[in-house]
Amino acid sequence: MGMSNYNKNLFVGLGGKDAIDLSHFIGACYGMERMMGRADNPLRRILNRAADDFLQKLPLVYILTVIGPAGNSGGLALRGLFIGNDEECFNAAAKLSLEVNFTLVPRPIQKAVVFLDRDEFKSTWLGNKSIYRTRMAMADGGELIVMAPGVAKFGEDPDIDALIRRYGYRTTPEIMEFLKKALELQKSLSAAAHLIHGSSEGRFTITYCPGGLTREDVEGVGFNYAPLAEMMERYPPSEMREGFNDNGEETVFFVSNPALGLWAVRDRLMREGEDQGGGGEEEEQAPVQI
Repeated sequence: MGMSNYNKNLFVGLGGKDAIDLSHFIGACYGMERMMGRADNPLRRILNRAADDFLQKLPLVYILTVIGPAGNSGGLALRGLFIGNDEECFNAAAKLSLEVNFTLVPRPIQKAVVFLDRDEFKSTWLGNKSIYRTRMAMADGGELIVMAPGVAKFGEDPDIDALIRRYGYRTTPEIMEFLKKALELQKSLSAAAHLIHGSSEGRFTITYCPGGLTREDVEGVGFNYAPLAEMMERYPPSEMREGFNDNGEETVFFVSNPALGLWAVRDRLMREGEDQGGGGEEEEQAPVQI
């Protein structure tokens, strides 16, 4: 959430369960769409204040890398290396990351199709990157279709899986109400944050097409369901290209791997984060026939 790395790796990465849970929960409460791509946000300010109070006497040097697409090869490449011991180092890396890793779309996406690789995504705990990495680009009333052949569970462990099944991917107000009464959620704020991250907050619909979960499973946690084979035939990943595709009947926006980027409507991101570093101007992609 927001720009990762820097002192977050110390306070959260080494801080244990409480630090992990609280940081994720703070970000979820503030809102993913207000966090992603923002070098300046409430959680980052907390971490920077802690660094000022507790880390000044330590001989710390941060080595920050920015990784991005390597041209048309489909691979990844090192796009920037930043070394320093202060916030300026992080801000410079964050600015480049915004330019390199955000795909700015010219208009809100009415229908998006995200494909989750069978070997990489086996749970919605990981697979919901398809939701929170595209949500800033989705139109109100739009539809996000997630084709997930390898997804056969919700949580990465049985306890988290049970919590997700019990409470579902609900809106922030609903999860906050559950938290008031559910001690098990209070003890697992990361899970509560995850449930919020997996909700569209009622802005758009989410249709999951998993390879190993039933309709009852999927609808039970608050998603719509569609058969995977049917969606794979309608939107064959091998015939789709990144971005807007047109089959003559509808236009869909295709993402082959949500782990490799973030997507946002250009005007929305620039308006809300204009002082965070520019994303550069991009030409609108022409649809490709499928």
